[in-house]
Amino acid sequence: MQQRIEASQLIPGRGAPIVDGVVIVEGDRIRYAGPRDEAPSTPGADVTRGHTVMPGMWDCHGHFMGLRSADLHDLMHEPIALRSARCVSDLRACLDSGFTSIREVGGLGIHLARAVAEGTIEGPTIYSAGTALSTTGGHGDVHGFPVPWINDFGHLGGELRLADGPAECARAAREQLRNNARLIKVFASGGVLSEVDHPHHQQFTDAELAAIVEVAGQAERVVAAHCHGKPGIMAALKAGVRTIEHGTYLDEEAAAAMRETGAILVPTRAIMHLLLTSDLVPPYAKRKLEEVAGRHLDAIALAREAGVTIALGTDLAMTGPDRPTQWGKGGIELSLMVKGGATPLEAIEMATAVAPDTLGPQAPRSGQLLAGYDADVLLLDADPVLDIGVLADPAHVTDVWKSGRQVKGGESGQQQRL
Repeated sequence: MQQRIEASQLIPGRGAPIVDGVVIVEGDRIRYAGPRDEAPSTPGADVTRGHTVMPGMWDCHGHFMGLRSADLHDLMHEPIALRSARCVSDLRACLDSGFTSIREVGGLGIHLARAVAEGTIEGPTIYSAGTALSTTGGHGDVHGFPVPWINDFGHLGGELRLADGPAECARAAREQLRNNARLIKVFASGGVLSEVDHPHHQQFTDAELAAIVEVAGQAERVVAAHCHGKPGIMAALKAGVRTIEHGTYLDEEAAAAMRETGAILVPTRAIMHLLLTSDLVPPYAKRKLEEVAGRHLDAIALAREAGVTIALGTDLAMTGPDRPTQWGKGGIELSLMVKGGATPLEAIEMATAVAPDTLGPQAPRSGQLLAGYDADVLLLDADPVLDIGVLADPAHVTDVWKSGRQVKGGESGQQQRL
């Protein structure tokens, strides 16, 4: 069965919009995307009409954790089964807000992905790193608990795994590959939500990072490196990571190194923007958040001016409509990129055409409206080029197709069989 999506405007993901566009979907692939007057006829196809058709969006930095606060101690207090159950509503919220693919950089998505793939639950395609890797005392170490507890948590399927020394780091990476992780995530610097480490400080040694990147590369996986401080950024780039997450203290030298290595920046502005006014952040984290927030804006602007490739990521992790960083708010990241100087089309490209490249060899043919690409498609009732804010409101996303199957819309009476 073919599906025909007609719109006043077609945004391909990369390149200029097309006036009066058509997307034809056959099975789980796009058969045609382009001007209406060049589109093949599709007798018997289901036809859906709207204002703007564009590729399904990607969030390249998120966490399915089922958390109700920004305090990482809750990871240890609540059963994994409970938090996994909460994530079911998060997966639905992703689809409703137009995100059909999630690159999960540490979380329960490694297991949720299987349930989505088999059709047990509805959700976006999840490309998960599995358990994120941290040094003892690093950003992924929940400092309020004894080290043996954290070790047990990581070995039993929790979101955080401690690893020290090249051999243990290689083993930790292999454990994630054993679970079919599509990438590996490391905490290469200190962070904001951890208790005693500093965002400036490098954490893994050069040798430890090299071991992780080598093991990942042998399985055609890339490494995503959480980095705020410049020492961690430079060490991660030297080791050969694919992406720098956050990049708060990125400067001209680091930007030049990113261009030279082809690394991609995933800045995650949404998490800082949304948590700054939240009362769910522990006091130690609030202090660090206020310290880094302004510098983070400067780093994003510097990266854009220096020609660093940027992909969209949010760092969303909470569950529930009453939480400040709950899933379903991902579209705000595009608005924040535009507020930081990007054009609406540049922001859309960050969330679509650029995004699959953050997976390196694991990248699917996704993120663009091109023949042969995954049929992940959105239909909007407004123009995001004129107002990027419409992508932050799921109500404007009237229809969503994932792998050619309509997962939102289709019941409004606009769909016709012709």
